[in-house]
Amino acid sequence: MIPRLDGVHHLKLPVRDLARSMEWYRTRLGYEVAMEFVEQGVLMGVAMTHPAGGPALALRLDPTRAEVAAGFDYFSIGVPGKETVDALAQHLTDLGETHAGVHFASIGWILPDLHDPDGHEVRFYTTERHTETPPSRVEDPRETAERREREYLAADPS
Repeated sequence: MIPRLDGVHHLKLPVRDLARSMEWYRTRLGYEVAMEFVEQGVLMGVAMTHPAGGPALALRLDPTRAEVAAGFDYFSIGVPGKETVDALAQHLTDLGETHAGVHFASIGWILPDLHDPDGHEVRFYTTERHTETPPSRVEDPRETAERREREYLAADPS
């Protein structure tokens, strides 16, 4: 029997400086602290919520793991559609954050290469799709997406 699952409960990231990371997720993405975890008098972690439906996020003070995890994209946060991800990209740019801009991806649009203060890559992917039938296998994802984006744009009459 396959067990019933119920989505992602929360995402958890190790961080080097808890206050700095809390502030970054608050000012860049709108997260709010919902719960603090204090161990032997020291604030060691927080649970954060997003007022507009983002996934719950936990930050845990763990400098060693934060350094090892830097640079990898562990997850992609969903956004409703292309207009929303475009607006998010502009918001981040206005705050001085660097990222790769919005790109056509295998089934939707992606905003990659945003890095938090610990170097974790935070990606955003649209839940809106630009294709009805996603491929079951993608060879050379970046090159394939770039080619498909050119085809998509050439077919768009607007």
